[in-house]
Amino acid sequence: MELVFATNNAHKLEEVQQMVGDKFILKSLNDIGCTDDIPETGVTFEENAKQKTDYLVSKYNVNCFGDDSGLEIKALDGEPGVYSARYSGSRDMEKNIDLVLEKLEGKADRSARFKTIISLFVNGEQHFFEGTVEGRIINERTGTEGFGYDPIFIPNGYEKTFAEMSLEEKNKISHRSQAVAKLVDFLNNYNQ
Repeated sequence: MELVFATNNAHKLEEVQQMVGDKFILKSLNDIGCTDDIPETGVTFEENAKQKTDYLVSKYNVNCFGDDSGLEIKALDGEPGVYSARYSGSRDMEKNIDLVLEKLEGKADRSARFKTIISLFVNGEQHFFEGTVEGRIINERTGTEGFGYDPIFIPNGYEKTFAEMSLEEKNKISHRSQAVAKLVDFLNNYNQ
């Protein structure tokens, strides 16, 4: 069975394909000729992930999955949340990090979590998979690996940021890897 992953990130596609094995063949948006900017106008990760699959089902009539992720900070009432990628009003992650650090100045509670939701649409059924990793926001950037808010996020039980971890280390505990593992487990046990 073929499944379309609502991404054009070849690395993400290859990584998930390796986890799924040969039971499913994954395709990217490019593979099905989709060059559209799929809307993400939801107010929750679930809504945004579902928007991606709903869009692909309505326009291409394919089995597919899409994801949405972000950082939720307790002292900021869950911000930046679904606006994580454009928190400062732009997609400039340096500005986004600066805004988070500025808003957290003087706040004692710096607890936060990364969250990923995957929406899967297969054979007329919708399924959701969630991954979260709890941690805290530090006062300044540390590390050069990863992307997004990784330089200011330390997961619980660790003394270094995601940006100080190798990709392999991060993938063992990350929110995205947890959600993908649940998706893969579901697909590997799926009766077509």
